Amino acid sequence: MTISDAMSPLWVSSLQTATATARQGAAAPQGLPDVENSIEFRLGPEHAPVQSMRRARGFVARMLPALLAGAPNARSVQEATLAVLTELVDVTARHRGSVDLSGRVSYDGDHVLITVGEMDQPLPSSEEEPGLFIVHRLTDEIGQYRGDEAGYATWVSVPVRSKTR
Repeated sequence: MTISDAMSPLWVSSLQTATATARQGAAAPQGLPDVENSIEFRLGPEHAPVQSMRRARGFVARMLPALLAGAPNARSVQEATLAVLTELVDVTARHRGSVDLSGRVSYDGDHVLITVGEMDQPLPSSEEEPGLFIVHRLTDEIGQYRGDEAGYATWVSVPVRSKTR
């Protein structure tokens, strides 16, 4: 299954309403899905690296405002998250170690955790992949683990800082 560029705007609106309602402490309106604190995507092998970057970024960009509703500095956190996601999807897509490229973006109130997998090798150095300089600059932690298909999944933590810090 792959993400689609034709996602219903009603679904995004419902997510935004449910997220805003939940953050205010009220129950979500009936019929709406439970409030999620993550966005997941999966891209099939038919997508070239550039297409994978564009599709993953576009999908997450549409969902991220609802995920980060009420976060301090939400706009700058969103920009940092999208920049990091784009670079990780690019590197992973060019060194794909599994049939599908998958990703997850979650928010816990203090950090945005981005996980993208799977690569056929450990994460290259920033000198080999200059886009990773951006990843290292915008995150406070980075790591890898062995994924389900014998590749490497990469995770990073983007800090969410209040305006007063």
